[in-house]
Amino acid sequence: MTLLDATARTGAVARLNPLSKLAASALIALPLILTLDAVSAGVALALECLLLPFAGLRWREFWLRTWPVWVAAPLTAVTIALYGESSGRVHVEWLLLRVSDGSLELALATLLRVLAIALPSVVLFVTVDPTDLADGLAQILRLPARFVLGALAALRMVGLFLDDWRALELARRARGVADRGRIRRFAGMAFALLVLSIRRGSKLATAMEARGFGAPGRRTWARESHFGAGDIALLAVGAAISAVAVLAAVLTGAWNFILGPS
Repeated sequence: MTLLDATARTGAVARLNPLSKLAASALIALPLILTLDAVSAGVALALECLLLPFAGLRWREFWLRTWPVWVAAPLTAVTIALYGESSGRVHVEWLLLRVSDGSLELALATLLRVLAIALPSVVLFVTVDPTDLADGLAQILRLPARFVLGALAALRMVGLFLDDWRALELARRARGVADRGRIRRFAGMAFALLVLSIRRGSKLATAMEARGFGAPGRRTWARESHFGAGDIALLAVGAAISAVAVLAAVLTGAWNFILGPS
């Protein structure tokens, strides 16, 4: 089971090495983390939107995958607008709430910043197959095989959490203990899921050890991981987006290095 359905693996970016996708998202996010201004985030977001059709996701799949980002970004902006650092003209003031020109500017910058960082990360990650990622980590980055295989097995188990939760819910309903006390029911099911996950992880670790996955020595891999010209081009695109965004913010005087002196 992959992180996306087979119909989504049609774009140019979807067929690239997972390492290049993760590295490109990191290149885009790094300068946006270091500054809080609307110009750099807005420019980066605009350039990202131009490249979204090449990601390999259909529009329905895109909205289904990214809707939490579209919900979280405005909520974050509203919080900053109400409680952020105030400066300039104050528009609304009531108890702890203070909406000013400065807080509104910070809210806009935060909104664009969250979208510019989260959207490419989500879009690139959902086109990653866990096995391809493990191959890249082991063959290209030369990470220890024991760590890579353990991480791959753990990632494969993530998809079972939802099925386990549904099974626990149906079992409790069949026993007649799921009609009242939603908070207590949630806590009980969460604890049961934790116990079930620990047991499954222990059994999986024992099975993998018995099959020689933890054996010392050089390990061979069934599929070869390639890092080609397309992957280098994706890294160049990510670096170019960051460079253009930073340059636009510096030229307009909007660059606000958050780690600098206040």
